Amino acid sequence: MDFLMSGLAACGACLFTNPLEVVKTRMQLQGELQAPGSYQRHYRNVFHAFITIGKVDGLAALQKGLAPALLYQFLMNGIRLGTYGLAEAKGYLHTAEGTHSPLRSAAAGALAGVLGAYLGSPIYMVKTHLQAQAASEIAVGHQYKHQIFPPQSWKVALAAAMVSGIAVVLAMTPFDVVSTRLYNQPTDTQGKGLMYRGVLDALLQTARTEGIFGMYKGIGASYFRLGPHTILSLFFWDQLRFLYYTYTK
Repeated sequence: MDFLMSGLAACGACLFTNPLEVVKTRMQLQGELQAPGSYQRHYRNVFHAFITIGKVDGLAALQKGLAPALLYQFLMNGIRLGTYGLAEAKGYLHTAEGTHSPLRSAAAGALAGVLGAYLGSPIYMVKTHLQAQAASEIAVGHQYKHQIFPPQSWKVALAAAMVSGIAVVLAMTPFDVVSTRLYNQPTDTQGKGLMYRGVLDALLQTARTEGIFGMYKGIGASYFRLGPHTILSLFFWDQLRFLYYTYTK
């Protein structure tokens, strides 16, 4: 569970910090192996880089490489923090007398960090290539022309639907849990629920009694149902629109 929680936490943070990662990548590649003053500075500072990228490449460019960045964060931090948490849970960070050992903690942290960085390195490379891609007038460093899917490919819709399926499950599972319990609760002779007064009451009771994880009971089953449902719904919708506009022109 430590692996999953730490990985998801890192992914949540990545959604907000990825634009800074794009800016950092561009600024680090600017003037590569060139003497100061001998090259054009497209990005003068962090704020200027934000404005320049948004103006020339478009606002969406500030989230370039988001997919591999999320995967990288999930793997690296999931492995790093999860491994450390596992070592702590197993008691490896304490001496035989039961006292905390700073040396063992440092060694476990270093080992977990190396393992996470090693396994996440290939994805980091893909992320860097994508984040460095820019319009020719503000391009820095070597420009890899990676293209995951051809334009207008059904694979684009399928990939987008897969990501949105995760977001839908994370957002909707607490309400799905509550709706299941509201429908399943016993009732009195007038049909009034005996356990919950309504949606808000069910949410509060579940959170207080079972904690945050109680709100996400059955999330695996939810994704295996809702994930494919969302994927297929959006995929079929996109393909039907494509066929409609193709044959009605």
